[in-house]
Amino acid sequence: MSLRRGELAKRTGCNIETIRYYEHIGLLPDPPRSENGFRRYEESHVIRLMFIRRARGLGFTLDEVRDLLRLVDGGHYTCAQVQGLALRHVDDIQRKIEDLRRMEQALKEMANQCSGDNVPKCPIVEILSSGAN
Repeated sequence: MSLRRGELAKRTGCNIETIRYYEHIGLLPDPPRSENGFRRYEESHVIRLMFIRRARGLGFTLDEVRDLLRLVDGGHYTCAQVQGLALRHVDDIQRKIEDLRRMEQALKEMANQCSGDNVPKCPIVEILSSGAN
């Protein structure tokens, strides 16, 4: 099996520009070319691109995806190594959730100070302008 970039995009649900970018930054290896110069993607490209997309869908950064792929590409990874990367990512997610909850609370407090009336002054704008919480 070999696919052109557009076919790879359709098969994986990935944008063509994203595929180009992943190739450019080295996450997706350059495919071999046909006699007429077209890129020909193989099943291994499909699998790798799906791996990248799933990891990105779980919020892994490109650097974290690169770390995961280095382990996989080396073929000498342990479940403990992959688990360590995953648990570090979970810690990052938990910190982000805490940050989002703080932002939510601050915005609720600001919104509660606003009457919502059709008046030219709004406490939310004043708070944002002053830098106060």
